Amino acid sequence: MSMVTGILVKNIMTKPAIQINYDKSVQEAAKVMVKHRVGSIVVVKDNNPIGIITETDLNKKVVAPAIDPKKLKTKDVMSSPIVFSSPDEDIIVTVEKMKKYKIKRIPVVQRGKIVGMITNTDIARASPDMLDILNFRLKMRSFKPSVEESVTSGICEVCGEHSVDLRFVDDQWVCENCREG
Repeated sequence: MSMVTGILVKNIMTKPAIQINYDKSVQEAAKVMVKHRVGSIVVVKDNNPIGIITETDLNKKVVAPAIDPKKLKTKDVMSSPIVFSSPDEDIIVTVEKMKKYKIKRIPVVQRGKIVGMITNTDIARASPDMLDILNFRLKMRSFKPSVEESVTSGICEVCGEHSVDLRFVDDQWVCENCREG
């Protein structure tokens, strides 16, 4: 089980995610990326995300082979399928997806619509907060209550929610809801 930080994707994602239609030229996509100072653009068809174009895609599929970007459509160079994140996902889950799929950017989708983009830069900015939270949790884990039924206040290590009724169960601090569920 992943450790929960309590830091949600929606709290650190970049908004909005820049999008372009699948039948636009790669040159148009590059211009939009430069204009918005972003390293990727989500490719959509009928307002549904179908792919993503990154700086790496442009370098490998257009620049290196010296193909005219005016003659290529975004659908021809996009990476697909897309790995998505949810705004309410703990950032650790998103980091695990990035590691698993070896990607630096993940569109954030809610109810089928793109609401933002989470990047390794966003995560790096949040890292000091994550380290503080993880350090606090490690200290909590190393603390052994002197009384079996000790009650304390803090963050539940199962759901990540604050509780005034934490109990030390199976080497982790657990709230009442998680103990019962």
